[in-house]
Amino acid sequence: MSSTWNNRISISIFGESHGPAIGVVIDNLPPGEGIDIDELSHFLSRRAPKTDKTSTQRKEKDLPQIMSGLVNNKTTGTPLCAFIQNTDTRSQDYSNISRLARPGHADYTGALRYKGFNDVRGGGHFSGRLTAPLVFAGAICGQILQRRGIYTGAHIAEIHNIKDAEFNKTNISREEILTIRNKKFPVIDDAKGELMIQDIEKAFHGGESLGGIIECACINVPAGIGSPIFDGLENTIAQLIFGIPAVKGLEFGSGFLSAKMVGSQNNDEFYVDDKGHVLTKTNNHGGILGGISSGMPVMLKVAIKPTPSISQPQETIDYSALKNEIINIKGRHDPCIVPRAVPCVEAAVNIAILSHMLDYPNFC
Repeated sequence: MSSTWNNRISISIFGESHGPAIGVVIDNLPPGEGIDIDELSHFLSRRAPKTDKTSTQRKEKDLPQIMSGLVNNKTTGTPLCAFIQNTDTRSQDYSNISRLARPGHADYTGALRYKGFNDVRGGGHFSGRLTAPLVFAGAICGQILQRRGIYTGAHIAEIHNIKDAEFNKTNISREEILTIRNKKFPVIDDAKGELMIQDIEKAFHGGESLGGIIECACINVPAGIGSPIFDGLENTIAQLIFGIPAVKGLEFGSGFLSAKMVGSQNNDEFYVDDKGHVLTKTNNHGGILGGISSGMPVMLKVAIKPTPSISQPQETIDYSALKNEIINIKGRHDPCIVPRAVPCVEAAVNIAILSHMLDYPNFC
């Protein structure tokens, strides 16, 4: 099934954007893991719509109803199921475009795949709304990892050519990650963040949308998790990252920049520090060699496309009648989904790291 991911941990996401609820079933979590509900709610709130012009005006509380798998705030080891109700839908916004292919959306391809029976309201099962259950799952996994000292953090690296400062590729602290996580707008340099906000608001007023890049790091991942070829740590992370709608690119470490380097520039030289730890002087490999963690921070960047729903007339087709049309999209859409995608990227990485950590000696 396309909405089920199974690699030691099983994640199954269900629901549509304008249906009664969305949700997730998580299986094979270790039993007896304490879950802080307040921390869980805070993580989910980072993905929720904001009150300004930088995100959609659709307001959803995203309060999960945990149906099974958690007793006295501890995992039972059996499937953990959570519902998140959809309480602020306006399906009438889609009544006039049910057969029009919105540019940049999966309306046309979804209609072909599901023979015209897919729910097009708000994007249906293709909607970014379905990242809420992904974030729930990733928040659960993140708490299990943090109890072992493993922290995942991300920030907005770039929006529309406005660039934030970058993480130190070889030395990122827990405090840095938590500081960004608690910010209203997740950047390292707040002055650059203000410029980004202004640019997003300008796009909103002009009926446009913006994309950007998210940089993510996972620290204190022990060396030796992952496998070569098809079960590599990069492979697992990539599968989950591309489960986030609007992701169009992914790179680890120096990524595409490594293609412009010579070997002596790209290679990360090893050394032993004064505590006897094996480290590398640089981290162009992004903490992964041969699909296996090296002990350096796991580093990746994710490219997010501009929100496809924009308030401008666009040329399209009526795919039921095979004729050309002009579409005017209504509804409440994010002029830039990058800020709300930051916890989604963290969540995907948390799930991937935990899935491999289950193989690590004495982890559970």
